[in-house]
Amino acid sequence: MRFALLCLSLTLSASPSWSQEAIGLAAPAEVTDSGLLQHILPRFSLKTGIRVIADKGGVLVLEVEPPGDPVFVRDGVIYHLRIEDNARHERFRDWLLSDIGKRTVESYAPDQGEPFSASFEVTATLEETVIDGDTARGEELSMTHCGRCHVIGPQNRMNGLGSTPSFAVLRAMPDWSERFEAFFALNPHPAFTQIEGITPPFDPQRPSPIYPVEMTQEELEAILAFVSAISAADLGAPLQLQ
Repeated sequence: MRFALLCLSLTLSASPSWSQEAIGLAAPAEVTDSGLLQHILPRFSLKTGIRVIADKGGVLVLEVEPPGDPVFVRDGVIYHLRIEDNARHERFRDWLLSDIGKRTVESYAPDQGEPFSASFEVTATLEETVIDGDTARGEELSMTHCGRCHVIGPQNRMNGLGSTPSFAVLRAMPDWSERFEAFFALNPHPAFTQIEGITPPFDPQRPSPIYPVEMTQEELEAILAFVSAISAADLGAPLQLQ
């Protein structure tokens, strides 16, 4: 009797805990009808003790478009998993993206149609950022406020500082718009730049080391419009390190 109770105790202690409420996973009909979820969800639950079930109203969502993490593909359609800020949700996502999760997805052979694959590449589509505004005014402001350090264009190509990137080089960077939108917060600009209604006044004990750059939000938007319209520099192929 003691041996039987001991075995039962060991079995229960080794089994996953199902005390927490199940997490629902909503998925397109083609995924649920394929039987894939019935294949992978019990295996995840058995492995982790976190119960995930197919549920049209689930908080976990599989969709054919972002946002979300791309987790598997079928017939050229990439399915993305959208989760909430929750440790159990993250555990499920991380499992799907792990080697064992991928193998579990790819081990399923549906009765009809192509199998699912967890091995694929996602090609990012870069959208051209175009900002509406007074580009002529933006060019004038760029020359006035930024031309003392940066090369703005042919008109001041000999006047920029050698260590300071030109506007064309900055325009070639993938995050150029973020850089310009928040330039006043990026060193060394905070020491001498004031944007009306955004930046705090200079500390009287630490005045601007040079003649300050002062502009309004509307003037900043005009500069952004100008930069969005200029041609990006050709920076060539990325460096290949041997």
